[in-house]
Amino acid sequence: MPKGQTEAAYALGLAPRKTLRLVVVPQALRIIIPPLTSQYLNLIKNSSLAVFIGYPDLVQIFAGTVLNQTGAAVQVMAITLSVYLVISLATSLAMNACNRHFAIVER
Repeated sequence: MPKGQTEAAYALGLAPRKTLRLVVVPQALRIIIPPLTSQYLNLIKNSSLAVFIGYPDLVQIFAGTVLNQTGAAVQVMAITLSVYLVISLATSLAMNACNRHFAIVER
């Protein structure tokens, strides 16, 4: 953020804490949210890849317990895929809503 905006906030009589809350953080969030969305989605998707190195998560629950009890491999993997898809889409929707909230409004 340019130094001039902080100086302008101080010139308006805003305290340093209020300057941070009203000027600095909203501008930083506009820059941070899109890459943060990508990082969250990568984290969710990579957790499914981590199963191959012994990381117990959602796949172990479905592929381990349910698959052993039912024997329906295709259906269990489709359910697992669907759950990861729903988690990814929910994260994406939440972050997009957050991004829209902090986006610069054109006049």
